[in-house]
Formats: sequence, structure tokens, C-alpha cells
Amino acid sequence: MKRRSFVSSAAATAFGFQVVPSHVLFAQGDKPTPNNRIRLAVVGCGGQGGADLGNMAEEDIVALCDVDDRRAADSFAKFPKAKRFKDFRQMFDSISNEIDAVLVGTPDHTHSVISLAAIGHGKHVYCEKPLAHTVAEVRAMRQAALEKKVITQVGNQGHSSDDIRRFVEMVQSGAIGKVTEIHAGCDAFRDVYCQTRLKGQIAAEKPPVPKELDWNLWQGPTAARDYHPAYLPFNWRGFSAFGSGCIGDWICHVLDPSFWALDLDMPTAITAETKGYDPKADAEFYPQGSKITYEFPAKGDRGPVKLIWHDGDFSIPQPEELTKEDRKVVGTGAVVIGDQGKIMHGSHGGSSPRIIPETRMKDFKRPDPKIPRVKQGHHQRDWLDAIRENRPAGSSFEYGGALSEIGLLGMIAIRRSGTRLEWDASQMKFTNDAEANTFVGTKYRDGWK
Repeated sequence: MKRRSFVSSAAATAFGFQVVPSHVLFAQGDKPTPNNRIRLAVVGCGGQGGADLGNMAEEDIVALCDVDDRRAADSFAKFPKAKRFKDFRQMFDSISNEIDAVLVGTPDHTHSVISLAAIGHGKHVYCEKPLAHTVAEVRAMRQAALEKKVITQVGNQGHSSDDIRRFVEMVQSGAIGKVTEIHAGCDAFRDVYCQTRLKGQIAAEKPPVPKELDWNLWQGPTAARDYHPAYLPFNWRGFSAFGSGCIGDWICHVLDPSFWALDLDMPTAITAETKGYDPKADAEFYPQGSKITYEFPAKGDRGPVKLIWHDGDFSIPQPEELTKEDRKVVGTGAVVIGDQGKIMHGSHGGSSPRIIPETRMKDFKRPDPKIPRVKQGHHQRDWLDAIRENRPAGSSFEYGGALSEIGLLGMIAIRRSGTRLEWDASQMKFTNDAEANTFVGTKYRDGWK
């Protein structure tokens, strides 16, 4: 099934009886009122959550929730009328009836508990990528969103860009023939994603918790541990208890164009090769280099596709076409290989997709635009407008969740480095490795569910 058909089918199921407060969608006379402001609550007001909030600032910001007053300070100052909370559960208990939609901009390990609470209260949700911390959480969130018929969006903002649509139109018009292989990756923030150098230091030190931070709430459902500043505010991404490493952070940006254009769906096998990493001794950390091979089966009128992910000490291989032109391969992005050519693009929705070599690009006649564009490529606005217009957003939990799942499967493959894992997506389990299945879900500590 092509992606547009999938979206239409999913929309028919998920949006037939939409749970949307009438004051959001309609004014007097049953006419949509796009200028009506949505009552928005924000959980995680600093960092990326704060940036998302900045793109939603024209709405009615009714609540700001953050466990760290330092990170939330700018948002608190910008929206002084918003009610403030540290615990999202108390927020919903106190003012659920004053909220229409929720922005979740917290670290990965708390995405699911916050989003599922919001959905349980019938709220629309925008959640940063990756959608969750485990495959099981992603599945639960997708199912809950469908059952509650809420409008959702995953924060892979490049999905709303014009570039991703140009790429999809190029590939689907046959610009490079039948795609057989994709080399994707990211060379950014190596010291953030690989934290093994701090292993002894973190274990030995017990610094005090800053007074502005509720460390217990920051940990959320994960097993309790001592505070260390190495985790905050950004480097938690390199610790498996909280983040999803480089692949979890970037695959939703980098793979999105091919996932859409080729209707990739789920892989049937994943194999990881790592550098500077012992899966047992370093399980808490992310490798200094990962090369992960995914095998996607044939589907529809396309054949099987192999995806090779590269990060850290592994780089996307240099195509000979670029060498002849004295150009370098993209560091964060992808080279998509067809039986009649190649396309190279950057991150965040396939920025600047171009056929290589450049001579072929100059001779290529772009197909006429067929996919509707998002106004100004505004990803957050697409979600807000979707709520007002009672339609699916572009990267709903169904689409963006499936894309997130691919990255999370890669994290499991890293924990089983060197083993070819066979994945049965319909049963949500690996058929040849019992230990790998222990990483599909996670146990929550007492007080969380």
C-alpha cells in the first residue's frame, strides 16, 4: 500500500469520530474557525520543547510543566500567565478540563508515560522524536491514539518540508530507477552519544542535586539512580536508560524521505557492528561507532531494500561519482541507490536532494509537484491546523511511530552486536534471539505505569 493510501485508510479509522472540543473547531454557525486559539499545555519547556513552544506561541498557553526550573526559566518568563507544574500528573488532575492539546518535549524515557496520560484525558499530542524509548511503548502509544481518536504529531519537523516532497516525487517518478540500497547516517555530536569515557567517574562521584531540579521526577519510570550532572541538560541522549543514542535521535530525520517514498514499513532482519563497545560491560552507554544493516522485504511493485546506518567512527561510504567531481559525501543524510542512479540528500526531510553526478542532475527534469505542500514547511503549525480542521497531521503517531520503531530496533541490535536478529513485526518479537526480546519493552519502577 502506498503511503498516501495508508494515510487515507488510517485517517478513516482514526478520525471518523474525532474527540475535539467544539470551541476549538467551530464558532457560531458550524463554520470552522482557524483563528480560534488552542488551549495548549507544555511538558518539558526547555531545550527542544522550548523551541517547539516558540513555534506555537500564538496559541493559548495555559500550563507549563517542567521538573527543572533552570531549563524552564525562559518559557516561564515568556508566558507568565500560564499555570506552572513540576508533575504532569498533578497538572492533569488539576486542570484537565482547561486543556485541548499537549506538547511533550521531555527526554525520551518519559515520552510514553506523559503522552499516554494526555491521550487518556482525550488530549491531542505533539511528542518529540523518537516517539518513545522502547518498541512496546511506541505500539501502546499508536494504539491509544487510534482508540481515543486524537490528533497526533511526532517532532521530525523535516517531514513538513518542501524538500522531502521533492525527494518523494523524484523517486516515485523513476529518477534513479528501482531503489535497492540506502546508506544513511549522522556524524554529529559524537562526544554526546558516546559517554563511555565517563563510566568510572559517574560511578565514583555523588554530587548534590541542584535545588531547582526534582531529580526523582526527572527519572520518571526508570530505575532510580544517583544524580550526576553528566546526564543533564543534553547528554542523557548517550545513556541507554534515558536516550536512544545517535540512531534514535537522528533516524527519524534522516530515513524519513526514503521511508515515505518507498513505503518501507518494518524490517525483517537487523544486524549491528560496533566499535569501542562491549554489549555487556558498556550496556549503559552508546558505542563510539555503529554500523547497522536493516533488511526490508519486497513490497508492492518494489523489490527488497537494504538500509545501512552509519554513525560515530563509521561514515557513509564515498560514492565514486563524488570522488570524480572532487566532492565529499554528506556527513548527516543519505545516499539512496537505484538501479539507474543515486540521490544524495541531507537531514531533516532530505534537505537539498540531488542526483549524483551533478551532470545528471542538470539534465534531470523535475516532475510536477503532486504532494500537497505544508505552508512554510511549518511542522508544529501543521499539527495545530490539523486539530482545527479535524484531519490527520503529516507525521502522526502511526507514521512517525513506525519510523521511530526502526531506530529503537537498531538500539536493540547494538545490545546484541554481531547477531543477525530476525524480527516479526506483527508479533512484536525476535524469532531467533530470546535475549533481544528482553529489550522490546521495559520494567517501570513502583509508582509508575
